[in-house]
Amino acid sequence: MFPAFLTLESRRVVVVGGGPVAAGKLDALLAAGAEVTVVAPEVTDHIQHVARTSPKLREGGSGPRVTVIPRKFEPADLDGAWWVVAAATPDVNRRVLEAANERRIFVNAVDDPAHATAYLGGVVRRDGVTVAISTDGRAPAMAGLLREALDALLPGDLDDWMKAADAARRQWKKQRVPMEERRPQLLQVLNALYSAGPLASTNVGRVPPSPGFARGGPGVALVGAGPGDPELWTVRAVRLVEDADLVLYDALVDVEALRRMTKAQCFSVGKRARRGTKERREGVPVDSVPQETINKLMIRGAKQGKRVVRLKGGDPFVFGRGGEEALALAMAGVPFEVVPGVTTAVAAPELAGIPVTHRGIASGFLVMAGHTSETVDNTLNAVRPNSISIVILMGVGARADLAGRLMAHGWAPETPAAIVCGASTPDAWTWTGRLDTMEKAEAPAGAAGVLVIGEVVQIRERLASSTGEACLAPTAATDLGTGRGDARVARQDAGDRKYGGH
Repeated sequence: MFPAFLTLESRRVVVVGGGPVAAGKLDALLAAGAEVTVVAPEVTDHIQHVARTSPKLREGGSGPRVTVIPRKFEPADLDGAWWVVAAATPDVNRRVLEAANERRIFVNAVDDPAHATAYLGGVVRRDGVTVAISTDGRAPAMAGLLREALDALLPGDLDDWMKAADAARRQWKKQRVPMEERRPQLLQVLNALYSAGPLASTNVGRVPPSPGFARGGPGVALVGAGPGDPELWTVRAVRLVEDADLVLYDALVDVEALRRMTKAQCFSVGKRARRGTKERREGVPVDSVPQETINKLMIRGAKQGKRVVRLKGGDPFVFGRGGEEALALAMAGVPFEVVPGVTTAVAAPELAGIPVTHRGIASGFLVMAGHTSETVDNTLNAVRPNSISIVILMGVGARADLAGRLMAHGWAPETPAAIVCGASTPDAWTWTGRLDTMEKAEAPAGAAGVLVIGEVVQIRERLASSTGEACLAPTAATDLGTGRGDARVARQDAGDRKYGGH
């Protein structure tokens, strides 16, 4: 088989047959600009309508785009034709082939390869690019499936690719660049389209993200879902979730919103803080998904041609093990991209009315994971006590131990402290008080939250007294007016929470 594309603009094409199959071919031929003659004793209403309403061949032309000859096929019907479509019975198609061979005209016999000398395939047309797939006439349905797969792989901004390639080709012709040098240069030109774009940040191991996945092809997206409220997801995150085939999500993700947003398969792979790989689901102990298994699920899904979204709470690169997952994908040769999310380390205090920095109070802040005591000690050794704000993730359950370690490293017992749980969700809960009383706070059982230590916590009280709490998140607890050490819970049904990215 020799693949080729035909220019049929203003050229005569004969279609033998007047049924639905012929009608389908008629539309494609008109899209190519052909002058079409349909020969058949009877034709469908669609063909009659097109023949009546089709415009002239050209501005001021004398003939219609479609002519219907209502009779049986005669060999002379092919005189002057450039292309023939046989969409009739096998016996009629055989006669068409004989007449076409005498005139050296190629025949496309629809679903009748024995009487064809040309075979059409599944065709993808987009932004000046045409891709055709042929199965030698043996399996048209397979050609259609392959066409759909290729259409999904082509980037959505293919028009930008075409414009860049066309401009480069004109330049190469002027410079007389040899043909063998043009392909590698074109790759450089296309890569430059993304060098300053949103995908440029994904250079882990110098493995660039795949433009194919970014525009709908297979691969993995490591997506940050923010502190909890789906309205805080980025536009890019929403689009990727909507187009995904498989979503592996952390437990802090709003599952109801996720399922409303996508038709993809959705699986929870969240892990519980400080409980290894065990969790309870509806009262039944089950295994959480180990990180190695999550990596394998992402890689396997992408290599099966799926668009995989790894949806992580907060930001994927802030205590979300996103860097580990990116490295695993890079080592496996899987295309990926990273989509930042609103990090809980900043968003949770902010939604509770606590800025992590404030002029004259704190010019910097430190974010730590609170579930590893040795790491906390090593980090606090490098910080001058009460000099910056401290934000601790995954530390609500260890708050007594963490408060003791902070004071052992020189932090004053009266240092303002806060616990913020369920930020941006209906279960939001906030406590403020002294560092040395933080262990007595009755946080919702199993709730994921953030600890904030530093003078910036006092800003929450000042905001409440000045604005009547109007500037605070409406679901946040309103304990500021009661004095430190008190807490009023907006809702304490936060449930058995888990952690992911932050």
